[in-house]
Amino acid sequence: AQGGGGGCGSTGLGGEGAEAVPLFLQHFLQLEQVGGQLSASLLHSHDTETRATMTMALADDIIAAGQDASCHILRFSLQAPEAKGGSGEKGPRKRKGPSPAGQGGTQSQTSEVTVESLHSVRTDFSPDALQKAVRFNADCSLLVTGGADGFLRLWEFPSMKKTLEFKAHDGEIEDIALGPDNKVVTAGRDFQCCVWQRDQLVTGLRWNENLPGVPDKAYRYQACRFGAVEDNAAALRLYTVQVPHKRERRPPPCYLTKWDGKSFLPLLTRPCGSEVVSCLSVSDSGTFLGLGTVTGSVAIHVAFSLQRLYYVKEAHGIVVTDVAFVPESRGGRELLAGNEAALLSVAVDSRCKLHLLPGRRSLPVWLLLLLCAGLIVATILLLQLAFPGFL
Repeated sequence: AQGGGGGCGSTGLGGEGAEAVPLFLQHFLQLEQVGGQLSASLLHSHDTETRATMTMALADDIIAAGQDASCHILRFSLQAPEAKGGSGEKGPRKRKGPSPAGQGGTQSQTSEVTVESLHSVRTDFSPDALQKAVRFNADCSLLVTGGADGFLRLWEFPSMKKTLEFKAHDGEIEDIALGPDNKVVTAGRDFQCCVWQRDQLVTGLRWNENLPGVPDKAYRYQACRFGAVEDNAAALRLYTVQVPHKRERRPPPCYLTKWDGKSFLPLLTRPCGSEVVSCLSVSDSGTFLGLGTVTGSVAIHVAFSLQRLYYVKEAHGIVVTDVAFVPESRGGRELLAGNEAALLSVAVDSRCKLHLLPGRRSLPVWLLLLLCAGLIVATILLLQLAFPGFL
């Protein structure tokens, strides 16, 4: 997950009185179970100098980081620490980053992260150029970027050769989602959410077609994500977030919509609170949705019903820039222990917070059947007592 914030520090150049230059870091954290609790420790801080990482996509050991008007491709690796000997320090200078709350240092003593820069390409050409979205496709052979100029750009990966660019929206592209057959869904500030097959428009989404009381330009699309369907590998869902276009004294609700991921027909729409949603994430199994808001709150919803299960008001002091679920791989399940899900959130306050969804207790099937049988027997006995000769 990416943090939209940064710090302001002196570069050490220019002598006394030199104007402070904003410097930004990418943090690498390690999740582990410590004393029966899930804990995060800082492994490494990668200095991005004056470039703030505003968007990010991961593919194994590759990071595609949107920094200003460019996409920077980085490779990271986890290594055992080298023995500390001698006074010389080889390799690039590493600057210490701020310690997270409750942590005493900035580097783990058991592992080290190295970061290598592979490519840098310009991905936006508007006057206020900014890359706003980036995604890899399923087999990581394609990278898609979108930005403030409204153009969608497709890049071969790992060569980063641009294969296609076209105007997808009149205005900024807020979010991108990649589905099967490399269909691309784009959410723009022009009130449109579009499905593309390369540069051909497949369809435009209309979330409010069954809500006649909602005008077309009262809401805009803020986020879009594809998700799996639990216990149905052949199915696919698309989730979108709609937020009010204008701020009002009495804020109207934001909405979550679930779509069929192949026909792109709306299946369910529900309000998700009056706080403006800033980001969306879907768990690996497609069971849960994670939301962050511009006021710093974090929520987890059930994907099937879109009902809210978990909510922390103003978990951060300012805009939540991204949320991401802990992967449901073998290692991820070991980290979850008895919890159903774990969601990480980052915000402009330069903090990363962990949200745990405790496991919901349920009765075994055999016990439910036994209770049902007991209720049937008890009902028959009561009827027999009330009406002798009933049986």
